[in-house]
Amino acid sequence: MSQTLRGMVFNIQRFSIHDGPGIRTTVFTKGCSLHCFWCHNPEGIRPKQEIQFFPDRCIGCDACIAACEHGANIKDGETRIYLRDQCVVCGQCVDTCYAGARVLTGTEMTVEQVVEEVLRDRAFYETSKGGATLSGGEPLLQHEFSLEVLKQLKAAGIHTAVETAANLPWEFIEEVLPWTDLFMMDIKHTDSAKHRWATGVPNERILANARKLTQTGKPIIFRVPVVPTVNDTPAEIAAIAGFVNELNAIRACPEPYTLELLAFHRLAGDKYRSLGLEYQAKDLYPPSKEHMANLVKVGQAAGVAVLSR
Repeated sequence: MSQTLRGMVFNIQRFSIHDGPGIRTTVFTKGCSLHCFWCHNPEGIRPKQEIQFFPDRCIGCDACIAACEHGANIKDGETRIYLRDQCVVCGQCVDTCYAGARVLTGTEMTVEQVVEEVLRDRAFYETSKGGATLSGGEPLLQHEFSLEVLKQLKAAGIHTAVETAANLPWEFIEEVLPWTDLFMMDIKHTDSAKHRWATGVPNERILANARKLTQTGKPIIFRVPVVPTVNDTPAEIAAIAGFVNELNAIRACPEPYTLELLAFHRLAGDKYRSLGLEYQAKDLYPPSKEHMANLVKVGQAAGVAVLSR
């Protein structure tokens, strides 16, 4: 069956060191059920292929205009314009763009293709106690594909991790449990109304899935993207740490859960522009190292082991 299973992947990042223990290969899948306004990987939100257009890279050769049969690439004076509503994402303009101003984001891959790519660096996993991580987007939205990838990786003896926002049916998480060694789960806010404002969805299902996951005995790292206006106050971090502390009290896992604070950054602006999206976080600034250090202390005061980066 895996020979016919295909998933939409937008990046396979080798030598990752922040997506679980050791040196890892992270597989980023397209499609997410959250729409966080600051998302650092906006190319992973939509489930289908997209074309990113970077005007600053354009050398004005006009090969894309000649290649496009649908009038999606036009010229206004010396300015090249990409009309997304005319585009059928055939990729012909990408194939002829020698400067890389047009990039096709999202590749349909078989399970075997993904596993083969991951296994290329097996030696590094073995020496660093690393492995493979499924991320996104939300990898469990493509649950059949992700399940088969995890099964084959475990059969090959690879440590596996899943990064998830857990805004999906519990069954999607439950079915990957036997083949997942570590979960890395986002907790963005404990207040459902503010969570909806920031991400587009409430948080009741997310928190319920977190509670269920604690009963499985699986190791979990809870992660918080620390974003100004969203959750960067001591009170908000204390509430999240308090929730994790509650989970520690009922956990089936031998080791206590840790909380990892991830500082917001502004490096995604060009990605939004390339996708024709508004970057709603453009006026926000990363929290200072001093502020992050203070938030770590707040989380620790709630009785939780806290890391920051």
